[in-house]
Amino acid sequence: MSAIRVGVQVQPQHADYDAMRRAWVEAEELGVDAVFTWDHFYPLYGEPDGKHFESLALQAAMAEATERVQIGALVMCNSYRNPQYLANALRTVDHISGGRLIVGLGSGWFERDYDEYGYEFGTAGERLRALDRDLPLFKERLGMLNPPPIGDMPLMIGGAGEKVTLRIVAEQADMWHSFGDAERYRHKADVLARHCEKVSRDPSEITRVWGVDRDDIAGSAGPLADAGVDFFTVGIGGDGTKYDLAPVRELVKWREGRD
Repeated sequence: MSAIRVGVQVQPQHADYDAMRRAWVEAEELGVDAVFTWDHFYPLYGEPDGKHFESLALQAAMAEATERVQIGALVMCNSYRNPQYLANALRTVDHISGGRLIVGLGSGWFERDYDEYGYEFGTAGERLRALDRDLPLFKERLGMLNPPPIGDMPLMIGGAGEKVTLRIVAEQADMWHSFGDAERYRHKADVLARHCEKVSRDPSEITRVWGVDRDDIAGSAGPLADAGVDFFTVGIGGDGTKYDLAPVRELVKWREGRD
């Protein structure tokens, strides 16, 4: 098994920008391997109209504020942006970061984002078909840009739908992100392996990025590591003034003990 990596999702809600920036920098100093944001327009919990910031601009800021960690989003919504424009924008962020960008993409799910900003929500199937259609366009444009990306810009797909999402992961992704306990992971990994077999792909080529329970880091991460997960994430949210990085410290400490 490869060395275990850990990351933190600094959720861009209920906090000022300065607090977010301090959390990115402190997480890097604590020894995480990656710092992520998310891609929504409104908070997902707490005060529904509370403070919130946009993902793409934040990723550019993360690239400037940090020096070593990989950066990205868990995950960006394909529906919000033309895929060819997004390739150009994220290629630019990759340059700002010196080649540290992970491209996190998903089909979208939070209906308020769509309704408030004038995007067609449609059905889950329609959003997934759009993701499947747009990923080749994203990759094609990425290969046409001058200058090209500095880093590999690995593609990470978020989600665990068994019929379509995991097929897309098998066919097009370098990394896969989802949540749940070890039993759920094993089941989803088996489904992913079957999709990989259909396209003659070795499933071990796909990095497994899995969210852990911030209230039980060791209890959730240990069984997942035993099951084959090698990249763990924990989310932290703002409380109005600052971010509590205690779960991040605990995850890094767990990783050190595991290694």
